[in-house]
Amino acid sequence: MPTLGNPTSTIAVLQKYNFNFQKKYGQNFLIDTNILENIISAAEVTKHDCVLEIGPGIGTMTQYLCENAREVVAVEIDKKLIPVLEDTLSGYDNVTIINEDILKTDINAIADEKNDGKPIKVVANLPYYITTPIIMGLFENNIPMESITVMVQKEVAQRMQVGPGTKDYGALSLAVQYYAEPRLMFTVPSGCFMPRPNVDSAVVKLTRRKEPPVAVKDEKFMFRIIRAAFNQRRKTLINSLNNAFDLSLSKDDVSSALESMGLLPNIRGEALTLEQFAELSNNMSNGIL
Repeated sequence: MPTLGNPTSTIAVLQKYNFNFQKKYGQNFLIDTNILENIISAAEVTKHDCVLEIGPGIGTMTQYLCENAREVVAVEIDKKLIPVLEDTLSGYDNVTIINEDILKTDINAIADEKNDGKPIKVVANLPYYITTPIIMGLFENNIPMESITVMVQKEVAQRMQVGPGTKDYGALSLAVQYYAEPRLMFTVPSGCFMPRPNVDSAVVKLTRRKEPPVAVKDEKFMFRIIRAAFNQRRKTLINSLNNAFDLSLSKDDVSSALESMGLLPNIRGEALTLEQFAELSNNMSNGIL
């Protein structure tokens, strides 16, 4: 099977299987070998690694992963791509193809079976529409993993590493920075894909932290506060938290907690650091949990 990652080989595979792109799956296949090599390099894939690839498509990046990793597990939701993958990856004996929705896949079981429960590396070209749920699911479900190296919409990559007071700062920024150290590796022009998306992409590497950077009594409660703070980001934090149906916090309680932290009552959530959200969560949980 020819190496994929260029327009000619990709078109040949698509024509062979009469494949039609599924908009609902956000399918955009890479057609630039330099970008593929750079992703492998950014992820620091070695022959010791077990790699989980999310959304392998026709197997373009999977081929590169198989060449560089000890073991690859590729999870693809589109059943029409399974025979394609079985063909394009037929030359490799170190790959397992799973036809499942990654959000419903037991990744812990994969790590146990393929890597003796040791941390795996995640590498993916993620569909734009489901980037955040996938990344949050990987972190929140305590998957044993060393790093996540993903291609995402450029704007989302920027959002992962910004701080308070910027328009891109939000719940995703705080969650990623709580669980990992984000680093934007390089940008990828839209012309490197087939079909061509409307926006540029970027590869970001999220290295899993051994310990969170802040001490918080109840992680889930803190993230409920963070989500509420950004759901209505133009409102004051007091009003945002008071309006959140899953928190049941009174304005007086929130106001008292902010005052104890030396923060003004008209402050918005976008002005708080991760440390301040942790402190606010700890203060509030003392009173209601």
